[in-house]
Amino acid sequence: MGHVLSIVLASHNPGKLAELRALLQDLPVQLLGVPEALGQALAIAEDGATFEENAVHKALSVCRRTGLVSLADDSGLEVDALGGRPGVRSARFAHERATDAENNAALLRALEHVGERQRSASFRCVLALVTPWSETPRLALGACAGEIARAPRGSGGFGYDPLFVVEGSGGRSMAELGDGEKNELSHRGRAVRALVPLLVELINERLDEAEKSAG
Repeated sequence: MGHVLSIVLASHNPGKLAELRALLQDLPVQLLGVPEALGQALAIAEDGATFEENAVHKALSVCRRTGLVSLADDSGLEVDALGGRPGVRSARFAHERATDAENNAALLRALEHVGERQRSASFRCVLALVTPWSETPRLALGACAGEIARAPRGSGGFGYDPLFVVEGSGGRSMAELGDGEKNELSHRGRAVRALVPLLVELINERLDEAEKSAG
């Protein structure tokens, strides 16, 4: 079966796009980046108070601009000792245009005097799916528990992956996991598995409409 749905991912993060393409490869969907769909980048403010607000806002913005089904991921790191920070500001923890390395360094500084037993954290992911014919968002959630290491470890992944020691991984950071292991354990992998039934429902709706049109 060819692609039944083209979906635009409301993100300019190539790491997220690659991960989501791998996670959705068994479904008849084509996942496009915003530049592929529009021929240019699209600046979207991420000023919501929660991951859910940001995900829905991004999905709606891209859906309205492209006229295509849109999927938005808003995710981040919540550190217990920091009262849930960096949270929705995970990508901008060090400053507004921070690199991954700068954010990791800022996190280590913030936790410099925090003991080993107080470094618990979790990654959270919210996926919002919006269609041009119904702007009611369909949401899928995922979370992954762990703790923050004292120095970066591993060369895989992106963001805070080198500092996040995954619960149940044998003491390895997210950046030390293979792609298959990461997709199995990660917050994004879990959110995608929750999203799959919603996508299947949408695919079936499209197939039913196509059959009616052909008939």
